[in-house]
Amino acid sequence: MLVKIDSKDSETVANALIKHAGKLPQELYKSLTWDRGTEMAGHKRFTVATDVAVYFCDPKHPWQRGSNENTNGLLRQYFPKGIDLSAYSQAKLNAVARRLNERPRKTLDYETAAERFHQAIASTG
Repeated sequence: MLVKIDSKDSETVANALIKHAGKLPQELYKSLTWDRGTEMAGHKRFTVATDVAVYFCDPKHPWQRGSNENTNGLLRQYFPKGIDLSAYSQAKLNAVARRLNERPRKTLDYETAAERFHQAIASTG
């Protein structure tokens, strides 16, 4: 899920995360691991609103968020570092998310994130 937001201040980020986390069954996620960026300062409000625990990786230890860092690398194939993301529509972000979610991943035994998502939804239902 990629979501276009107007600003990366902590309130805007927390509001977007709260809104969009509610679209997924809570059984699919128990926690999130974030980096220590100032935009994540609203983590307590996010946890209260969603009942999802938030953890932070240690400074300069990105491997503690390995899947996230890998996904960031995949996103860079579409959006090079430093590019102004405000130029992209939500439709473009959705298309990129769909491509990434339909891409087989070694960490998923070469299944796609979309396949695993649908399996998880079926098992909660």
